[in-house]
Amino acid sequence: MFGLIRLPILLLIAFIVGVFFERGNQREACEGLGEWRNGICLTTGAANE
Repeated sequence: MFGLIRLPILLLIAFIVGVFFERGNQREACEGLGEWRNGICLTTGAANE
């Protein structure tokens, strides 16, 4: 019975950790392209280049 309760909790924790991991990767990728503001990468220059 405890396993049925533990599984969704562990999945939720893994999902949250994955979100933070990806946000960190996005921030690092943004450093070369533009400026990171409020969780959004604002690029400088033309978008179609």
